[in-house]
Amino acid sequence: QVQLVESGGGLVQAGGSLRLSCAASRRTFSSYAMGWFRQAPGKDREFVATIRGSDGSTYYADSVKGRFTISRDNAKNTMYLQMNSLKPEDTAVYYCASRNAILGATRWEQYDYWGQGTQVTVSS
Repeated sequence: QVQLVESGGGLVQAGGSLRLSCAASRRTFSSYAMGWFRQAPGKDREFVATIRGSDGSTYYADSVKGRFTISRDNAKNTMYLQMNSLKPEDTAVYYCASRNAILGATRWEQYDYWGQGTQVTVSS
């Protein structure tokens, strides 16, 4: 059973930064794509970023491109989301996800395992 545990959420002022972490209990972690999604109250779960297994190539939602950076440390079985220049509209519960494939993906239905989520609140 794959377990994903997020950490690093919190309250930050607009313009500030946070780094989220996602620790995974998964064999051959480096082989599988990972992703970050978020869900604000009353809204659907939204794709944020994905990172491919093997070569670690990345892809971002337009809303976060240039501000957020997804990365992974395969030696630590951990994925990160560095969030800079945060805006109030970034406020949401952030979820990490893993899929049984190398290629990254942008739809939540394409992921097989999910963390419990971590709250990020950006005040104006």
